[in-house]
Amino acid sequence: MGVSKEQLEASLTSKLNPVHLEVIDTSGGCSASFVVEIVSEQFEDKRLLERHRIINAALEEEMKEIHALSIKKAQTLQQWKPISQLSETTPTTEA
Repeated sequence: MGVSKEQLEASLTSKLNPVHLEVIDTSGGCSASFVVEIVSEQFEDKRLLERHRIINAALEEEMKEIHALSIKKAQTLQQWKPISQLSETTPTTEA
């Protein structure tokens, strides 16, 4: 049957308590390929490889049915804040 986007979101939310989470189904409907962008305090003082391992461990059961998981971003709150603050303070021009 496959894994749904909502299942991935629920697992990551319950296990990693992210402050930002975006899961995109890139499989074209068969629920076998996903892209993840996640910001969690659990990534603090962890290298990128360790962060990916944490995500894969959180999705251990789901990974049995997923063909591909692309982790676009796995950031700490400190890494993510400057980016989100920049977009909030950047003036927009109106035509």
